Amino acid sequence: MEWKASHILVKDQGQAQSLLVKIKQGANFEGLAREFSTCPSKSSGGDLGWFGPGKMVSAFENACKNLGVGSISDVVSTQFGYHIIRVTGKR
Repeated sequence: MEWKASHILVKDQGQAQSLLVKIKQGANFEGLAREFSTCPSKSSGGDLGWFGPGKMVSAFENACKNLGVGSISDVVSTQFGYHIIRVTGKR
């Protein structure tokens, strides 16, 4: 199984929660990623492309496994910070 996902990565859990609320209220995921994410993927609206097992840290990969295509995660904590993940494909 491979996943295609986008994410927003921030250092502060409170900021991540606030962004998640905005997304659930209809804010544009890509726009928020470009504005707030600390990951280099911000330039592409948070798009990480396709990846397979073992390519991402386990908490991130597990979140992707448990989401349906088009779904948005709760805030996921890793050693890199706090992620909001949107799965955009599975194959």
